[in-house]
Amino acid sequence: MTAATPSPSPEVLAAFEAAKGFMPVHEGLALHAAATEAGALGLPLLEVGTYCGRSTILLADAARTAGVGALTVDHHRGSEEQQPGWEYHDPSVVDPEVGLMDTLPTFRRTLHRAGLEEHVVALVGRSPQVAAVWAGPLGLAFIDGGHTDEHANGDYDGWAPHVAEGGLLVIHDVFPDPADGGQAPYRVYLRALASGAFAEVSVTDSLRVLRRTGEGI
Repeated sequence: MTAATPSPSPEVLAAFEAAKGFMPVHEGLALHAAATEAGALGLPLLEVGTYCGRSTILLADAARTAGVGALTVDHHRGSEEQQPGWEYHDPSVVDPEVGLMDTLPTFRRTLHRAGLEEHVVALVGRSPQVAAVWAGPLGLAFIDGGHTDEHANGDYDGWAPHVAEGGLLVIHDVFPDPADGGQAPYRVYLRALASGAFAEVSVTDSLRVLRRTGEGI
C-alpha cells in the first residue's frame, strides 16, 4: 500500500486561506502534494510569481518537511492584470510614495504570520534576469508569473532547464477553453508536453503537474 501524501497542517492551511491571493484550496493541496513529492529529491523548490505569498506558504511547508529550500521569484510590481484599471488590481498593495504596486511588504507579513520566514529565500527581480544567474538544479519549478506569451515563455525558457531528472514542473492557470482564461500558460503546457522532456502527472482544475522524463525543453 502506498503511503498517503502528507497534507498541510490545519495551521498551515489556515495561513494559506488567510493570505491574499487567488489560488483555491483544492489547487493548493495539489501543489503541496507535488512539492512534498519533489522535496524527496533533496533539491530546492522554486516558484515564479510570489505576489503576496499565498502559494509560497505551501511550498515552504513542504520544503521545511523535506529539509530543502523554498525559493520564490517576483519583482513585486504586479503582473499586467494587476495594474490600475484591470480586473485583479488591489489598491491596498500600492506604495503611496512611488505610486506603484509593491507586494513585497505584504508577502513578508504573510510568511511571518505563517512562521515560515526562515524556510524561504525571496528572489526579488524579473524572472529572466534571476534565471540567467541561477545555476543549480531544482526539484520543482512552479510557473505562476505573468500570463502574456512573452512572460510565460520566458519563465519556461528560464526555469524548465533547471528541473532535475524526475523533478516536477507545475504550471498554473492552464485553461484549454479560452472562455475560462488566458491561453499563454496553456500554450506553455502544450509546449512542455510536445518537447518530450515532460510527462503529465496530474490535473487539478487549472493546475498541471508534469515530471521531467527526458532532456531538453
